Amino acid sequence: MADEKKKRNKKKKRGDGKKKMTTEQAEATRSVRDWFFVGSSSSPLSSSSSRDDFAVKINSGSLRCGEKLVFELHSHSNRSDGFLSPTKLVEKAHNNGVKVLSLTDHDTMAGIPEAVEVGRRFGIKIIPGVEISTLFCSRESGSEEPVHILAYYGTSGPAMYDEFEDFLAKIRDGRFVRGREMVSKLNKLKIPLKWEHVTRIAGKDVAPGRMHIARALLEAGYVENLRQAFTKYLYDGGPAYSTGSEPMSEEAVKLICKTGGVAVLAHPWALKDHVSVIRRLKDAGLHGVEVYRSDGKLEVFSVLADTYSLLKLGGSDYHGKGGRNESELGSVNLPVTALHDFLKVGRPIWCEAVKATMRALLDQPSDSNLYNIVRFDRTRILKCSLAWSCGKELMDRCLEIWLTHDERESDEFEALRLKLSGVSITSKGSCVTVGP
Repeated sequence: MADEKKKRNKKKKRGDGKKKMTTEQAEATRSVRDWFFVGSSSSPLSSSSSRDDFAVKINSGSLRCGEKLVFELHSHSNRSDGFLSPTKLVEKAHNNGVKVLSLTDHDTMAGIPEAVEVGRRFGIKIIPGVEISTLFCSRESGSEEPVHILAYYGTSGPAMYDEFEDFLAKIRDGRFVRGREMVSKLNKLKIPLKWEHVTRIAGKDVAPGRMHIARALLEAGYVENLRQAFTKYLYDGGPAYSTGSEPMSEEAVKLICKTGGVAVLAHPWALKDHVSVIRRLKDAGLHGVEVYRSDGKLEVFSVLADTYSLLKLGGSDYHGKGGRNESELGSVNLPVTALHDFLKVGRPIWCEAVKATMRALLDQPSDSNLYNIVRFDRTRILKCSLAWSCGKELMDRCLEIWLTHDERESDEFEALRLKLSGVSITSKGSCVTVGP
């Protein structure tokens, strides 16, 4: 009897160690998981008659049994300055238990389609993202400092994609000029680094960044490790540092808002005057600020987020370079309430972006506008395209993947459906074009 009593007491103690979920947390968890299942093969709303073999394969049973829904909202691939391909990055995320991944390469969204394709195989939902390089100019001193803005989009991607891509392309072009200038400065410091070495590391069609130059310095034996390359030469304002053709921070935030994205200030702890940056960018439309890191929540930025009514987010900023100074992919513990707040802000914005993208096809029926719709998930969207004859059928297919039933059942979407019935679409194998 005494032994049984001890066992009961042990069980009771173990149970007391578990924190009971609050009503707010329970509601947030339910809301986040409902969003997670949208467009998946395990969606409670899907039926066997409309089975989608190209949908994200999600083990809904394991999630219902308490598996944590891990979000990673800041990561990089070799489409910018990361070390892993989008495919390898998604595989890494899967191995680390990540369920929602945002690929946020510097000034490019080129890796998103590949990440989406691979994400389907591993049951990982991809949030299309990008980290935009900008400059912030102090009104007091007139000095400039680099500021990075994260942009998060819905599954359909940015509205007015061509305008957004032109904006990013100018920044990437400036990266080539900037990179050459940094190599030139290194040469003047008696370090005979070759520009060709940097571009070889960056890879074809990739705009070189400081990380590529750091890797070239390491390979050539001019530094002992990547960290030394930055602390000795490449840090902001360092002897080999240079700016490119980065836009002003406010301009980037406004464009993110205009194209249907959620704008979040990246790593504010690296800024000289984070208060001024946050205050000014909030006026421009900033939605959030990174507050959480692998080592926990930074209270000073949490307070600022509260002061300016901003979302509190965070991510590992994973590049895949390895070493003890890099946070692991999926290592940032984002509270479910923060994720709920993020989606509560983001989902209406992303809905409006879908409408804008569909209106663009309606106003100007062109292959370019059609391609912008299917850009990030072409294989899945075009699965049933052989039966299509008009824009309404394309729209129905996209909305089924992108939005919940309640989100797509609106008067505005219904009006767009009817109008798009008049836009002819021709299917040719896996290619869909506008016109009879």
